[in-house]
Amino acid sequence: MTSDRRLIFLMTVGYRRLQRGIEQHMLAEDGLTSAQSGVLFFLGRNDGALIGDISAALDIVPSAITGLADRMERAGLIKRKRDDLDGRAQRVYLTDAGEKIRKRAVTRAQAINSTLMEGFSDKEIDVVSRWLVSLQTKFPKDSS
Repeated sequence: MTSDRRLIFLMTVGYRRLQRGIEQHMLAEDGLTSAQSGVLFFLGRNDGALIGDISAALDIVPSAITGLADRMERAGLIKRKRDDLDGRAQRVYLTDAGEKIRKRAVTRAQAINSTLMEGFSDKEIDVVSRWLVSLQTKFPKDSS
């Protein structure tokens, strides 16, 4: 059997389908986009993070993260506070509602990850994971 080695095409199609599936589940359950889920996941481990740190961690431009945070704050998922040491900086915190939704989103993400790994051995998943991580080195974030 010859495997299909059109990696860019396969990744693009796979990403689009995965993204649509994630969006459908997240939107249907809690009205979340995948970007909002990412913010909740990040804050689950880094509550009180600077908005710039969230932007960098999620690879989202600062102007987009500000609008995203605006929408999430209006939805009652997060709250922003000025940093005590630098009044220009904002720290972002999960609300109780945001934490509750984050926990449900984590459960759904774990289920999706399990589905992605079905039919593959641990060694195969390790190779795929290593390859995907290598993309971040081969194609670093735009530093401009």
